[in-house]
Amino acid sequence: MNIVEELLNNHSRLALSKGITAVENEYDNAVEIMTKIYPHTGNAYVIGITGPPGAGKSTMTDKIAKEYRKRGKTVGIVAIDPTSPYSGGAILGDRIRMMDLMSDEGIFVRSMATRGSLGGLSQKAGDAVKLMDAYGFEVIIVETVGVGQSEVDIVKTADTTMVVVIPGMGDDIQAIKAGILEIGDLITINKADREGTDKLNIEMEMMLELNPEHVSWRPPINRTIASKNEGIEAVVDSIEEHKAYLMESGKLAEIRQARIKTEVVAMVNDRVNRYIDKNVVETDDFGKTVARLSTREIEPYSVVEEIVINVLK
Repeated sequence: MNIVEELLNNHSRLALSKGITAVENEYDNAVEIMTKIYPHTGNAYVIGITGPPGAGKSTMTDKIAKEYRKRGKTVGIVAIDPTSPYSGGAILGDRIRMMDLMSDEGIFVRSMATRGSLGGLSQKAGDAVKLMDAYGFEVIIVETVGVGQSEVDIVKTADTTMVVVIPGMGDDIQAIKAGILEIGDLITINKADREGTDKLNIEMEMMLELNPEHVSWRPPINRTIASKNEGIEAVVDSIEEHKAYLMESGKLAEIRQARIKTEVVAMVNDRVNRYIDKNVVETDDFGKTVARLSTREIEPYSVVEEIVINVLK
């Protein structure tokens, strides 16, 4: 029995692991796996957790997963780790912090490397989410590395996005300047026992007041001390309230259609870029063209036009 059959019919966790490894490393069977499991996706609810480094996102993810398990839901977790500078693989810091989840058959944790993705979210994470979805997990949490402005990539994968911030990191408003608050459906102030929590809460409220996007849904601000499991129930309640809002308003279907469009465009761009690299950039003729450009014999605009015409043919 192959990976797809094992995953869909026997709910094999080993098959799920092999499937994610296949898409992450672009094995020959990766496209076939994704093609076959695609009709079985679209059932899981995807939660994105993002925010600046040191905000306690991993601990938050751990506690939210446990709370969902208390409520009878199965949970898949995609933890995006910074890429190891030595192996190119995930450093696995998140998985180490979530070791106690491993014994629960209703939870599956997979660490993935950013692989240099500026958005802090490897393109392959979307495929991992689909594989967990097809396996049958009801809730899937994607936790990203904290890299500020480019964290907006998480929006492309999640139905509900939660931004985690903490007080006392110098200029608290920096998190807002980074743009990540604009994508948050929920705001969570973690480590709320620290000094400066009230000040940060007021700043968050002020920024939400100034944002015209939040008309029909105003992101709730929750306070947590995740390490002590305080405030986690309220966070999960807020996630469920946002889910209900999206479903009742019809916005969930809109979000998911927009996601599919983004995915297809990204796949097309990736395929075109690979074709250009192989058939244009890596050729001897292109090297000669670059040499002529450097001596100003020719100019780049007509070169680009010629390349585009030839590629489109």
